[in-house]
Amino acid sequence: MWLQTSCELQFLIDIPTPMILMLRPRSGAQQWIASEEYLLYPSVSAVEFTDDYGNLCQRLTAPPGDFLLSTSARILTTDSIDEAHGSGFVDIQNLPDGVLKYLLPSRYCESDRFGEMAAEIVKDQKPGYDQVAQIEHWLHNSIGFQPASSFSSLSAIEVNQQKSGVCRDLAHLGIALCRSLSIPARMVVGYFYHLEPMELHAWFEAYVADRWYTFDATQTEKKGGYVAIGYGRDAADVAIYNQFGPAITLIHQKVRVRSI
Repeated sequence: MWLQTSCELQFLIDIPTPMILMLRPRSGAQQWIASEEYLLYPSVSAVEFTDDYGNLCQRLTAPPGDFLLSTSARILTTDSIDEAHGSGFVDIQNLPDGVLKYLLPSRYCESDRFGEMAAEIVKDQKPGYDQVAQIEHWLHNSIGFQPASSFSSLSAIEVNQQKSGVCRDLAHLGIALCRSLSIPARMVVGYFYHLEPMELHAWFEAYVADRWYTFDATQTEKKGGYVAIGYGRDAADVAIYNQFGPAITLIHQKVRVRSI
């Protein structure tokens, strides 16, 4: 599936403001970036680096006044989502070193608080993929998905208490439940072709059967069309922008995804 993605962000800035952006998808096993465009207006010097999770980040100082960021890309992504029902749990001692950090509690995923709850949710499932699929099913049926209902991230505990949230909130709870079963899980932020209304999206991946698999409790069925921009332990690691200093105002945001 070929997709054209674009994202426009316009800020109103009072003073020169250091920013770290995460707006460039990278090629990998599930997606290929054929071409892309990245515009800053007014033009400023930017330096790109790769963070601890392999994400492409841009570092710059935004000038006072209106500041516009515009990105677009042509991307080949998968037509369907891989599933592996019956695939087994990976013993901790056999996990790759880079996966181990996704076993630990993090700021928004207090996995050390969900052991009994997770065990009850997956009690009849084979350890591994089937447990994560059951967690996804439970989230879809137990936690209400309310797009654009929250502008601040909730922790997994808060989502479980509230019983509703946006896509990143459902991902936080799913990640916490997986980690409490010693299944590595990470958050992904990016684009999803089938999303309505269209905006940036968040889902989670779990490491079973020696690879990462996609899970998205906001959807009723598995479809292709995902484009990952960033990976991390939770929302704190995958913000598309961070600013440092006085607050800035986001006055415009437009996300588009179309088939080409």
